[in-house]
Amino acid sequence: MKKNTGLLLIAFLIISSCHSKIVKQPHEISGRDSAGNAYGDDRHFLEKHQAMVELTNGNSKVLIAPGYQARVMTSTCGGDTGYSFGWINYALINSGKYMPHINAYGGEERFWMGPEGGQYALFFKPGDPFDLKHWQTPAIIDTAGFELVKKDSTTASFTRSFDLENYAGTMFRVRVDRRIKLLSASEAVAVLHTPIPGVSWVGYQTINTITNAGKNAWLKPQGVLSIWLSSMLKASPQNTVMIPFRNGGASKINSTYFGKVPAERLVKKDSFLFFKTDAKYRSKIGVPPSIVKQLLGDYDASGNVLTIIKFDYNGDSDYVNSTWEHQQFPYKGDVVNSYNDGPNDLGSQLGTFYEMETSSPAIALRKNQSLTHTQYIFHFQGKKNELNEVAKRLLGVSLDEANL
Repeated sequence: MKKNTGLLLIAFLIISSCHSKIVKQPHEISGRDSAGNAYGDDRHFLEKHQAMVELTNGNSKVLIAPGYQARVMTSTCGGDTGYSFGWINYALINSGKYMPHINAYGGEERFWMGPEGGQYALFFKPGDPFDLKHWQTPAIIDTAGFELVKKDSTTASFTRSFDLENYAGTMFRVRVDRRIKLLSASEAVAVLHTPIPGVSWVGYQTINTITNAGKNAWLKPQGVLSIWLSSMLKASPQNTVMIPFRNGGASKINSTYFGKVPAERLVKKDSFLFFKTDAKYRSKIGVPPSIVKQLLGDYDASGNVLTIIKFDYNGDSDYVNSTWEHQQFPYKGDVVNSYNDGPNDLGSQLGTFYEMETSSPAIALRKNQSLTHTQYIFHFQGKKNELNEVAKRLLGVSLDEANL
């Protein structure tokens, strides 16, 4: 009976699947982003500026930019004319210029590394104050490219080796290996453990490995690294991030990264939170390992899009702390984060996007030892009642509650 049920679920999924030079401040480059574009339009634009790698399975497509650290720029479940899920900064890419602080090219899953702030920070030079003026994304996770190693129709692998220095002056020799796979219907069943109603969907896996390629061990008293995956997605006035957590953990949610998030923009219940992601108010939240679950999601009511992220978590407790200060507890950071863009302290804004983020543990690696962080991203499109069934099964929440 179990075997027959599994085959029915797989068949049902197959049917429903569709399947440098700094010259200006960031706010001085203006223009449109990718909001509302079809996937084929985004691909055509990006191919004019970068060599792209595309994974395909029927109408399901994933578009990767090796020149932007092998980030997934966007995906679709509707072919070339389908909705394009990733946020893409048309104006910045088209300008051909390098920006101070960060080059926010966009992309619905990019490879970063942590910590961002603190005494072991990667985004601040030794001795600099922890403020926006001195914040700088390392070039290797901003403007540098990764090498394409292998590709077939549904899978692509990339690599890059580099040196990196943290705020404490510790030098790291790192090798990154990144593998991106477009998921089949049977693989989606295995990952999600639930049938999917008759909605359109696309899903993919990224396997991200960092290796200590240097001569010395990485030690926590000198600072260690983590894998940090961040998804830039299109914000809208009716967009809400939804994150389940362990019962009774509401008081442990970190909501003070950029000042306390106003109550009307962050609703915390006993085992769930709702975070408004409309790109109107710069804010960030975090979920620590003591209460984290392995799923988070977002619902855009304006476009009837439900996004689900699943990631590996094995009970580790030490995560890098990325707050912009000298920290008392540098390894008491968050596993899951969400960021809503908006006007910053300098009066500029990167774009009309929000982010969902997951991180690996902070692990002290011996020479030639590796750490891997795996993540899955799914996008679903359909009627609200159909998406509501997916949200209830996977996140344990009704979409009627996601109305901030």
